[in-house]
Amino acid sequence: MSSIASIRTAIMKAPENRSYTDQGISPLFQAGPTAKILIVGQAPGWRAEERQQLFADPSGDSLRKWLGVGVATFYDSCQFAILPMDFYYPGKGKSGDLPPRRDFAPQWHPQLLTHLPQLELIILIGRYAQEYYLKDRKKRTLTETVRAYEEYLPRYFPLVHPSPRNNIWQAKNPWFATELLPKLQERVDQIVNR
Repeated sequence: MSSIASIRTAIMKAPENRSYTDQGISPLFQAGPTAKILIVGQAPGWRAEERQQLFADPSGDSLRKWLGVGVATFYDSCQFAILPMDFYYPGKGKSGDLPPRRDFAPQWHPQLLTHLPQLELIILIGRYAQEYYLKDRKKRTLTETVRAYEEYLPRYFPLVHPSPRNNIWQAKNPWFATELLPKLQERVDQIVNR
């Protein structure tokens, strides 16, 4: 039977990740066997990879505010697991960071999920996470999927990325702050504080 530690070692030894391992870069994810909430993001940014901590940036500040939790609770692996769609920074593209590698999550997420038996909520941040976990249940656009969040409860909760780049999107979709975020905070509070 594998363990989270042995899966981490296998990820580091995999040929497709060898260039990261050779540079001393570890796969970035957070998983504890008693975690109740899983956050599935896109991929670590260069800053996260440099600091070796996910969401240690303005996006993380926004996400914690959306969830209604502090830093200590967020990084408590007994409460929150964080599995990006790729555990390594994919590099810079023409208009931002490159997308996560498509074959990464299918290879490693199922193995790690077997070690997270107490999950009650999976928060899906962005298109890549929603496509992978919701499959044909997702809507035509990310906005439609997020707007239909109640259809995916109690297991899943789709969100946009908390990047400051999405401030314009939030301004165009006021329901996100007035309707969705209170429901998200209520659900998180029910799980974390009972």
